[in-house]
Amino acid sequence: MAGSDTAPFLSQADDPDDGPVPGTPGLPGSMGNAKSGEPEILDREGLQRITGLSPARSALIVAVLCYINLLNYMDRFTVAGVLPDIEQFFNIGDSSSGLIQTVFISSYMVLAPVFGYLGDRYNRKYLMCGGIAFWSLVTLGSSFIPRERFWLLLLTRGLVGVGEASYSTIAPTLIADLFVADQRSRMLSVFYFAIPVGSGLGYIAGSKVKDVAGDWHWALRVTPGLGVVAVLLLFLVVREPPRGAVERHSDLPPLNPTSWWADLRALARNPSFILSSLGFTAVAFVTGSLALWAPAFLLRSRVVLGETPPCLPGDSCSSSDSLIFGLITCLTGVLGVGLGVEISRRLRRSNPRADPLVCAAGLLGSAPFLFLSLACARGSIVATYIFIFIGETLLSMNWAIVADILLYVVIPTRRSTAEAFQIVLSHLLGDAGSPYLIGLISDRLRRSWPPSFLSEFRALQLSLMLCAFVGALGGAAFLGTAIFIEGDRRRAQLHVQGLLHEAGPTDDRIVVPQRGRSTRVAVSSVLI
Repeated sequence: MAGSDTAPFLSQADDPDDGPVPGTPGLPGSMGNAKSGEPEILDREGLQRITGLSPARSALIVAVLCYINLLNYMDRFTVAGVLPDIEQFFNIGDSSSGLIQTVFISSYMVLAPVFGYLGDRYNRKYLMCGGIAFWSLVTLGSSFIPRERFWLLLLTRGLVGVGEASYSTIAPTLIADLFVADQRSRMLSVFYFAIPVGSGLGYIAGSKVKDVAGDWHWALRVTPGLGVVAVLLLFLVVREPPRGAVERHSDLPPLNPTSWWADLRALARNPSFILSSLGFTAVAFVTGSLALWAPAFLLRSRVVLGETPPCLPGDSCSSSDSLIFGLITCLTGVLGVGLGVEISRRLRRSNPRADPLVCAAGLLGSAPFLFLSLACARGSIVATYIFIFIGETLLSMNWAIVADILLYVVIPTRRSTAEAFQIVLSHLLGDAGSPYLIGLISDRLRRSWPPSFLSEFRALQLSLMLCAFVGALGGAAFLGTAIFIEGDRRRAQLHVQGLLHEAGPTDDRIVVPQRGRSTRVAVSSVLI
């Protein structure tokens, strides 16, 4: 019955005399213990026995994945580091500049479900190799586009989404199949350190390579060479671990993937996944807006304060703000991710809802500091940087925790699909449109005022204030996640242990053992 598409929603042993069910909490070789109901934490020998990989090899695989994640985000934000120069070269406004990031994110978002489906069913290593090789070639080609072909730049930035979609939906699931419990949380924190660090390095590499070479095009030629190294490392170092084995244990039969529509139905009925994805959408909206517009906003602030000359047509835009903002992004990312994981790990001992609560606190706490950073920009650039530092630190607390939530409320055979649709949701409502939306609002405001450097600054300042409001909405979504997190996590654990089986679309009954026999009753008549 477990292998049938019409299996009942919940199955238990028909009779206690039939013997212990493998994986039952509290029994030898189980996935849990009777006292806490939490998964058993495997030692290094246990992990090596199940995955076939030594601890050193597993750690090396995570290091390679971390390097590629860093490279992905470095490439993504190199464009932001030279955005004023791109605007001058192609003679475009704020709305067109925002479209560069929007096109990339839209492509990434559309392709993510494709790679999510493939990642749950085929070799993940080779999928990543092909995607990253393609991304490197397209990125290199985008650096040779003439000034009258801005549409071609948009096209190449859209094609870059192929590589990122092939990697971002798959890499976290590899880590999930190598480690469990606190070990997994630590490795995910290392992996997600690469997001803010890579983003910061993108700003730094973009601005400094442009200064050294005297041409912003060279900033786009750094990451393709590093991408070739990434493909070689993937091919030589990474090995494909068995899906879900570290949670299920090797003495149990492997989990079989269900149909794509069955995966979608299950994810839609998982409130922790939906609400945490909405919370992460707010994070994506805010970070996407700041990533593209913060350096330009800081430059306009310095112009208004008289600290730097304006960026005039035909001149190279000279400003240290991309470098400073990049350093802040690196530092706050490392600090925020590490702080979030450690706080959550400590609170989890006394509160099983710690993960979504820490995420909520980070978003709700960041909103007022981001607002203050914008409000103070006309008076003091130092105060602006201080508030940005605090706001980005709090915002970065979410990265690794959100990924961990997804991995423990979703079963192994649909995690890549879940990653893909979290990407779709967070980018569709988040950073796919937020840079363009901010630029569009800024352009509309500027048209209603007399042309001046002050009006350019004020328009972008007011449009960026939308980020603080969206951040507060994201905090509310994480508070909602805290309501459902315990039940959804427990259901995923039971499914992995073979104690819970999903029903088909027309079967809403469960199996209840009654006097040695199975009796089917309607779900609505049983309180679970």
